Amino acid sequence: MKVYPIKFNPILKEKIWGGNKLGNLLGKDTNKENVGESWEISDVNGNISEVSNGVYKGANLKSLIENHEAALLGAENFANFGYNFPLLIKFLDAKTDLSVQVHPDNAMAKKHHNSFGKTEMWYIMDSDENADIVLGLKDKTTNPEVLHHINANNVDAVFNREEVQKGDSFFIPAGKIHAIGAGVLAAEIQQTSDITYRVYDWDRTDASGQKRELHTQLAEQATKQFDSNGKAAYNLQPNASASLVSCEYFTTNILDITNHQLKDYSNLDSFVIFMCVEGEASITAGLHTETIKMGETILIPANTKEVAFSATNAKLLEVYVDKGLVQNMQQAS
Repeated sequence: MKVYPIKFNPILKEKIWGGNKLGNLLGKDTNKENVGESWEISDVNGNISEVSNGVYKGANLKSLIENHEAALLGAENFANFGYNFPLLIKFLDAKTDLSVQVHPDNAMAKKHHNSFGKTEMWYIMDSDENADIVLGLKDKTTNPEVLHHINANNVDAVFNREEVQKGDSFFIPAGKIHAIGAGVLAAEIQQTSDITYRVYDWDRTDASGQKRELHTQLAEQATKQFDSNGKAAYNLQPNASASLVSCEYFTTNILDITNHQLKDYSNLDSFVIFMCVEGEASITAGLHTETIKMGETILIPANTKEVAFSATNAKLLEVYVDKGLVQNMQQAS
């Protein structure tokens, strides 16, 4: 497979809770006022990403996998996922609160939807003053049956809220109740799944006066309790990599680049995704260089040996699938 930094055309999604930051702050090609999501790299049926640059321009992600297999995904990823890309990569802008929701794990998703489950993470790129997120149930002894009775009077007593600010990162395993709050701009990394069980939608209605569907029966089955709020504790150092999330589905680090840096990926056996969450950087793979700005995403094929970075002030999320963690998961299951 040709080695170079591959970009894709964003797939923009209008949402009842969306705003205009994806266009105004991240430079997405839209003038609409309710764009909530930019799907940067997607293998979801009906939403397959298309390459926007280089020799593969015009090809879609599915065809790249079919034609290049392990050279794109990595040998272990191809063995585990076949012709499916395992991650869905997004930027999100919440002008108002997202619905309080929960996602199924792999077993439940397979049973009910013949799909992957949905474990995810967020990196907060920007937030309004006092912006927050919903993360888990406030009382860990609460019976999930309470999800059938959420209303405006008890919502704040049932769900845990966490105030957020730029640079915060949160891990949301399948089964954790959550919602991004108003005023939050975030990068999201998740399993390739679009399954969401809504629990509460703040009693809002759409343009036709209809409330969105809730899925409380399934949500009750999916909900689990977690001891931690999932907030990453990390110490960012110039020109070094700091770990945000390391799980069987994905590993995400943050790179703070202030000059030139060269990284060796020859032993990784995985594609690598870079999401620019601050500033601007140049990324060189093979003989090709691409500029990545805040709000842009690049995919590096698994057959890439090394990647060079150059920037005066840029922060990149570095995302890949660690075969050792996947093997541990398989052995434990």
